[in-house]
Amino acid sequence: MLPDEDELRSPITQQAVWLKHYKPGLRIEERGVVLSIGDGISRITGLPSAAMGDVLIMEDGSQAMVFDLTEDLVSAVLLHETSQLTAGTPVHHSNHSLSIPVGDRLLGRVVDPLGTPQDGEAPPIPSAWQCLDTLSPPIISRDFVNSPLYTGIKIIDTLIPIGKGQRQLLIGDEGLGRSALALDTVINQKNKNVRCVYVLIGQRRSIIVKTIEILREFGALEYTTVVVAEASSLPGLQHLAPFAGCAIAEYWMQQGHDTLVVYDDLSTHAKIYRELSLLLRRPPGREAYPGDIFSVHAGLLERTTCLSPAYGGGSMTALPIVETKQGEIADYIPTNLISITDGQIYLDRGLFSAGFRPAIDIARSVSRIGGQAQHPRVKAEAGSMKLNYLQFLELESFTRFGARLEASMEEAIQRGLVLREILKQEQFSPFHETFQLAWLVAFNDGHFEGNERQNVQSRLDILQHEVKSCGLTLDSPREEWSAAVANWLASYREQDSTS
Repeated sequence: MLPDEDELRSPITQQAVWLKHYKPGLRIEERGVVLSIGDGISRITGLPSAAMGDVLIMEDGSQAMVFDLTEDLVSAVLLHETSQLTAGTPVHHSNHSLSIPVGDRLLGRVVDPLGTPQDGEAPPIPSAWQCLDTLSPPIISRDFVNSPLYTGIKIIDTLIPIGKGQRQLLIGDEGLGRSALALDTVINQKNKNVRCVYVLIGQRRSIIVKTIEILREFGALEYTTVVVAEASSLPGLQHLAPFAGCAIAEYWMQQGHDTLVVYDDLSTHAKIYRELSLLLRRPPGREAYPGDIFSVHAGLLERTTCLSPAYGGGSMTALPIVETKQGEIADYIPTNLISITDGQIYLDRGLFSAGFRPAIDIARSVSRIGGQAQHPRVKAEAGSMKLNYLQFLELESFTRFGARLEASMEEAIQRGLVLREILKQEQFSPFHETFQLAWLVAFNDGHFEGNERQNVQSRLDILQHEVKSCGLTLDSPREEWSAAVANWLASYREQDSTS
């Protein structure tokens, strides 16, 4: 009879299991010695067979991972440090690479990059162990991105769509709502059978607590795993955080599930990697970053993909977040990530200050492959809307000089102003995809024309209320949608005129 979960957690049971599998015999192993400790890095001698990524165990209970090799020394980043760790402490191999427990038991949990619980609950019993650093799936196992991942944000789902298996970068200055977009996307995956992993890299504890509380408040924590490496943790753990989150999602993808990973944020991760590299005296490159920073992020994000049905059919969608300074997207790390990802959503401070939320700059935002995954009905309705909106922004700039415009240009400007009001959205209020199609049909059929902009939100509210109670889907004929939207707004106008 197999022991239950509580028995497996018992030290006595664990010792009995270890003794059961113990086999007496001669054992030969290398024994090294710690030469120095400092800044989260340990320098060790006496381990000639150590390889990159190997886990080392110190006799005081500390743990480290090999991060740099020289002819005489092994440099390792500390993963766990005790107060007894000093120079002269013996070190030996653990004979395994760094891995993390994975499985459904991690849903709703908060763990560190080693899988240690940070929520005060008992350690989850894993379904398996997944290596943190693995090769990305080969081309033969990949499939085309062909299914949409709905964020619940109007401007993204219609004009900058994201597909399952895509890497979409969230880029902008601090305080413009990058993390809010990611949280909205995670919250919108409720009842959509998408398992989420939210990785917090080098964040303050107050931000970590706030993020977890938001996920719990909106019921998103039950299908989300939060991987935490706070700012006060060891640099080695902060460096491993995105790889740990990727490994957790990768296991579910290999089991045939759709997953979503948020890396918040990779700018901090790059700074941590730069810090470790400089401490290890690696040659610095541009902005003092090491020359392999590009390959580190590329290796991480290339694991994001959509698997073919023959290999399980799962998918992993990545939303990496990167910070810019004063809107400069030509900096080293942002340009690296833009070249790695399949598109970017750019947040602009000028739009944010003008009250346009979310402050997404459509002119600089692009989704290179999301249109292939967009639902045909939504794609047909959105059509040339992005191009028309960009033309409206161009025309609007002429009105600042007091120039007289033709009637057609004046009409285009009024239509663009209405569209701008429609695209505004409050934080933490994602919309269902059927509502996205409803407002697209209403806008294209001219139901928002000739109305003052302050009435736009009330019309959107009536559409949202009616869509929830109707039986229409995205696959319903366009004629049914057009007739239903017209009836809803006509009844609203009657009630409004009566009142």
